[in-house]
Amino acid sequence: MSLFKARDWWSTVLGEKEEFDQGCLCVADVDNSGQDKIIVGSYMGYLRIFNPRPVKPGDGVQAEDLLLEVQLREPVLQVEVGKFVSGTEGLHLAVLHCRRLCVYAVSETLGNVDHGNQYQIKLMYEHHLQRTACNMTYGPFGGVKGRDLICIQSMDGMLMLFEQESYAFGRFLPGFLLPGPLTYSSRTDSFITVSSSRQVESYKYQVLAFATDADGRQETVQQKLSSGKKLVVDWVLNIGEQALDICIVSFNQAVSSVFVLGERSLFCLKDNGQIRFMKKLDYSPSCFIPYCSVKEGTINTLVGNHSKMLYVYQDITLKWATQLPHVPVSVKVANLQGLKGVIVTLSDNGHLQCSYLGTDPSLFQAPRVESKEINYEEFNAEMKELQKIIKEATITQDILPQSEKHRDLIVTAEVSPDLDVESQAIDSEVKAEVVPSVTIKVTIQSKMTAQQPYLAVCIQAPLAVTCDRFTFNDLEPGSSETVVLSVFLKGNFPPSELEGNCVFSCNTPTGIPKVAQCKFKLPLRLVCFPAQPSKSANHKLTIDTNKPPISFLTIFPDFADPSEEDQANVLGFQFLTGSKITLLASKTSQRYRIQSDQLEDLWLITKELTLRLEEHFKKQNCKDFACTFSGSVPLQEYFELIDRHFELRLNAEKFQELLSERAIQFRAIERRLLTRFKDKTPAPLQHLDTLLEGTFREVIALADAAEENQANMFQAFTKLKSATHLVIMLISLWQKLNADQVAIMEATFLPLAEDTQELGWEETVDSAISFLLRTCLSKSSKEQALSLSSQLSMPKDTSRLKKNISLFCDRLAKGGRLSLSTEAATQQATVVPGGCATIPESDLEERAVVPGSTAVFSSHKHTAKQKSSPAT
Repeated sequence: MSLFKARDWWSTVLGEKEEFDQGCLCVADVDNSGQDKIIVGSYMGYLRIFNPRPVKPGDGVQAEDLLLEVQLREPVLQVEVGKFVSGTEGLHLAVLHCRRLCVYAVSETLGNVDHGNQYQIKLMYEHHLQRTACNMTYGPFGGVKGRDLICIQSMDGMLMLFEQESYAFGRFLPGFLLPGPLTYSSRTDSFITVSSSRQVESYKYQVLAFATDADGRQETVQQKLSSGKKLVVDWVLNIGEQALDICIVSFNQAVSSVFVLGERSLFCLKDNGQIRFMKKLDYSPSCFIPYCSVKEGTINTLVGNHSKMLYVYQDITLKWATQLPHVPVSVKVANLQGLKGVIVTLSDNGHLQCSYLGTDPSLFQAPRVESKEINYEEFNAEMKELQKIIKEATITQDILPQSEKHRDLIVTAEVSPDLDVESQAIDSEVKAEVVPSVTIKVTIQSKMTAQQPYLAVCIQAPLAVTCDRFTFNDLEPGSSETVVLSVFLKGNFPPSELEGNCVFSCNTPTGIPKVAQCKFKLPLRLVCFPAQPSKSANHKLTIDTNKPPISFLTIFPDFADPSEEDQANVLGFQFLTGSKITLLASKTSQRYRIQSDQLEDLWLITKELTLRLEEHFKKQNCKDFACTFSGSVPLQEYFELIDRHFELRLNAEKFQELLSERAIQFRAIERRLLTRFKDKTPAPLQHLDTLLEGTFREVIALADAAEENQANMFQAFTKLKSATHLVIMLISLWQKLNADQVAIMEATFLPLAEDTQELGWEETVDSAISFLLRTCLSKSSKEQALSLSSQLSMPKDTSRLKKNISLFCDRLAKGGRLSLSTEAATQQATVVPGGCATIPESDLEERAVVPGSTAVFSSHKHTAKQKSSPAT
């Protein structure tokens, strides 16, 4: 950034939403009064002439500064001033439109009153163009005296030359693709342009005059050979970049030169095309203008760029850099009101400024600094306080910010205590007679202006909601919105969770996003109903407590019938999908037993039992209540569910391969049939149509089978999640894990909300367990040094996963503790060399090995599979 800014002498903004470009600015004595005027044309068709006369530097535009403003019928592409009218050497204004060239005379009429003089323009002549114009140049073509001719370049590469009021001839540039900047050199009587091949090309006027007429471009070859000479370029220079502008410099004390402004360079060429010098630019230029230098033999150049900077070069030496308030698209040097060297700049949106270079003296004086005695004790106390704050902020590892005391957004979800009288279930796949639903009332309270509010209700399949997305109008401060929806069981299998989440998002008026969320718990009655208890079951679990058993009439009032005294200790549940679960309370010991034919069905009832027991004793202000598990963790049955899920994943991979093969075969048959049908001589199809139909049926059958396998895989994954939740609960009750350790287990065994072929449950859990076995559950430092694979891929079988799960339970049984801290893991491995600390023998009554597992657990004669009588 420049240290100095351009000093504003006079400035104005032209019109509203008008556009300007390089050729829209011209500085000349257009009214032949002896003083320069500023002529500006716009793409909106406005022509303005200014004569700035500020009272003091920096004044804005006055009414008398605008001499003339007129709206023409077409956009103004370029304005130039020259001797364009025959019979007079006075200066006239040439205005180039897309399809017209107009030459005007600007005159001043003396006013008879105090309003001042009046300016007006008079159309001298105009030329209607047959081709769309791009730009123009002028000069004494052919060495004529006392008048200027005009050359217009069209968009298709034709040079149209006009001898004032008459059209002279037109010539096409060879190898033309896109128009470039065009100028005329009176010293060599040639036109100089930059072609689309990034070459500077020079054409003599005499060569253009005697070349083949462009109007006869469509003539025959014989006529072309006899009508004129071929247009030949005088000299060519390859600059390797597109040019923005070209200027000819022919000052008295300077050598005649051709200046070319490229996209990244500034070139100075001799009249014969040789390079005098060039300057590499480290910015993107927008415009330039060479002007006379005070030093003999050198040329000054003003270069503007897209960073609102204006640079002054003397040949290739940077002499000055100044800051502009806008990006200039055109720059001129003018003499206004006796002030020489005024810099006139124009931006693309109409910011016209007259400025000069220089500095203003600074009147600021630094105040005297009063010396004060430094209190080092106070500074040390403040430093310690700041260091304490920094240390606390560094230790805090929370990614999400802490919730504010007074939140701006509050979302609450209220679940109805009773099921809906009339079920709201839609398209449910459950085969039960009645599929119940429960109503949830979600309320959003806003203490701020919430723009684009959006509410999403997230719930895991097979549960579904009647509507999961809501949009609202903008919320005002203190307003609230309420929506009502219903949740029901859609899939024909039990869910793994009875929880949901409401997420509300919006934007503040300043564009800052805000998010608020809340969780809700669904009632157990939504997925099951009371049923007769079953005496026999394949899977049984026993939960121990430290309090006497509570009657089921008290903790399950929504399932137990008060008139049935037997339900105080025995209660039956049946899922809507058909499976039954029995819950028993021991009369003599402090135990509860849950039994069912399916392992995964035990999860929801076991979780509901522990939650209701905790709530019951919490209401009685009993703080020492605890549940424990002393049986064997059912790993073998858990592994069967893992194998079932993995088998379906393998089937999905096979279906995908078969579908790919049949699709390739189908396309190959289609290509052959298409070739037969396009053949001019009909040939027999050789049963290709039959083969095509058979392949099509195979593709449809494979697609249906893959879709059915996908549904079965999702159902198996839900059952696997239910069993995983149960295993995590049993291990946490068995080892008495705290909340952080349970969270680590859940992150390890339940890392995915959805299961896909690219990233499946088996490889993800195997990688997570391997990490724990090599860190916090490692036996020695050698295991910690082992590196894990950074790429997850589908395994060939589940043997490694099942081995790692068994080893994981074995390490926990031997005293290992879960922790994500590397220091704790290292300390554990060093304190207990060769293995984890073992549990004292006095704490174990018996030791039993789980079939199919390497883990050893304590047992009180409880097995995973048994058909003994219910607990008494």
